[in-house]
Amino acid sequence: MTPATSAIQQRVIELRRLLQQASYAYYVLDAPEMDDAVYDRLYRDLQELETDYPDLITPDSPTQRVGERPADQFTSVRHHIPLYSLENAFNLEELASWQDRWRRLAPEAADVAYVTELKIDGSAIALTYEDGLLVRGATRGDGVTGEDITQNIRTIRTIPLRLNLEQPPARLEVRGEAFLPLDVFRQINQERLDRGEAAFANPRNAAAGTLRQLDSAVVAQRRLDFFAYTLHLPDEVAGIDAPATQWQSLELLQNLGFRVNPNRLLCPSLADVAAYFDQWDTARLDLPYMTDGVVVKLNRFDLQQQLGFTQKFPRWAIALKYPAEEAPTRVERVVVQVGRTGALTPVAEFSPVQLAGTTVSRATLHNGDRLTELDLHLGDTVIVRKAGEIIPEVVRVMPDLRPADAQRYEMPTHCPACGEPVVRPADEAVTRCINTSCPAILRGSISHWASRAALDINGLGEKWVEQFIDRHLVQSVADLYDLTVEQLLTLDRMGPTSAQKLVGAIAQSKQQPWPRVLYGLGIRHVGSVNAQTLSNQFTNVNDLGAAEPEAIASVYGIGSEIAQSVYAWFRVPANQALIDRLRQAGLQLALDPDQVKPQGAQPLAGKTFVITGTLPSLSREDAKAKIQAAGGKVTGTVSSKTDYLVVGSDAGSKLEKAQTLGVAQLSETQLLDLLSSSN
Repeated sequence: MTPATSAIQQRVIELRRLLQQASYAYYVLDAPEMDDAVYDRLYRDLQELETDYPDLITPDSPTQRVGERPADQFTSVRHHIPLYSLENAFNLEELASWQDRWRRLAPEAADVAYVTELKIDGSAIALTYEDGLLVRGATRGDGVTGEDITQNIRTIRTIPLRLNLEQPPARLEVRGEAFLPLDVFRQINQERLDRGEAAFANPRNAAAGTLRQLDSAVVAQRRLDFFAYTLHLPDEVAGIDAPATQWQSLELLQNLGFRVNPNRLLCPSLADVAAYFDQWDTARLDLPYMTDGVVVKLNRFDLQQQLGFTQKFPRWAIALKYPAEEAPTRVERVVVQVGRTGALTPVAEFSPVQLAGTTVSRATLHNGDRLTELDLHLGDTVIVRKAGEIIPEVVRVMPDLRPADAQRYEMPTHCPACGEPVVRPADEAVTRCINTSCPAILRGSISHWASRAALDINGLGEKWVEQFIDRHLVQSVADLYDLTVEQLLTLDRMGPTSAQKLVGAIAQSKQQPWPRVLYGLGIRHVGSVNAQTLSNQFTNVNDLGAAEPEAIASVYGIGSEIAQSVYAWFRVPANQALIDRLRQAGLQLALDPDQVKPQGAQPLAGKTFVITGTLPSLSREDAKAKIQAAGGKVTGTVSSKTDYLVVGSDAGSKLEKAQTLGVAQLSETQLLDLLSSSN
């Protein structure tokens, strides 16, 4: 490889500087200074240079936010500084009591002010920077020990990979909240429902679940955001004055490259805190993220240090929580929706109520188990709230108000859409229709097939799908490719121009690549990311259809549940017939040769390794990468399926378990010999 000239090196440095500056202006200052098209062009230029000259890649490069391989598991890490939770106050009287308590401990305190910040409904994370570079991101865990999720943290664009500081300290820690913006939360839930999966109950659960994804590509796709709120500095840092207050600390965090909540306020008294709390009680409904209260902190750090901590909480801070908005209403009926996977979802319809600024008249009851738990009767008075102020849910029933003639609602034994018997698999809470000709399943399948992430058929909306099914023009997605302009002209409100465009859009979808087709098939648990992952390994439909569950599950990011679902789908005769028809129609059921990633020798394919202890020269990640490059699989748990345990110093219980199970053990030298001999 030709070494990079000094001009190329300087160009790479300049591109990084421009991109990092643009990201800071966009994400932190909320003042974009570079056009999106310009940013994209510079980003591509940097990518190309780093591809040609990989030695120039640095950990803080904007191109290095998403890891190449999913993790097998997260490792536990001990926080250098504990993450305390906050005491809660649920009204202004409890807030005043908190002030009385800390004043008794610091009766001489003067010049007291409070910093108020909106309490973001997400997940607390701890960031560690060494010499200005992000080296670790961890979950809160129990406050003392969390999980290392650095690979996922790097995907959050409002978290800088390098601090905006010329002479950074050897170590610096930042705490903050990772959260999902509401528009992203709604999009994720809709995609999950389209795949037949349960929706996240609220943005907090969604954020927590996203952070614990093993595949950082999935995390990047979900577009988490971040607000910083705590900075732990060493005693002296060159070039900056150590902040003496929380307010100064927040300003410094922003200067370092972090996004801090702009809706903060410095309050000289508790009365001002109460006014701030009241102001945001309604205004928070218009925010692009969820907040469930206000965090109140004493501004002065010397006073914070004087007050210290209880066993659980800092004495100098408290969270003033907004009450969950609930309303009573009367259930008028229960309707059952049938999704594209056949899942039956009961939905309560009730007298309209106002919740979180919107009118609500329907709420999901999830499944039959939830119905049984509620003991819901038609005509019951129920308490309704918005989970996370987003999704309406029935919280509880008020049996004392139940009419004497009220009838308990039971899940139907037959599908409300097609009349066929329904089943409830033993390992599921969901009741399903298994009639492949069910119009509700067909309707959902076609809409999913045409969706933007799948075949992206422009103009194929629900109103046309309904008519296709009602007029018996379409019995499966394959029938779409037989539709003619003449047939479409028989539909209500379909003109010649629209018919021509729709037929053209359907024909154009034949060019969509194999990963999109795989996603469009609507196999349970196979989302767009999993479809891409599977298609990279199984580059055509024949290979995937012939694969055993074990082979599918061995793909990075694909577990046994997905593997079993894929395997079962290809064993259904109707699905095999569908694949044949799609092949005849000209759909792309294999990757283009240019898209197939070249595969090197895989001498360790099918072998499972576990690494324990500290190796003499290789880091655990290096050893893992070498094994995976040779086709081996690295897991975190020793079992009867483990082929080799790689043993370093200070090996723990994994070694004992391996000895009990008779698992072969390798030193680092033996591992390297094995890799060398395999090649």
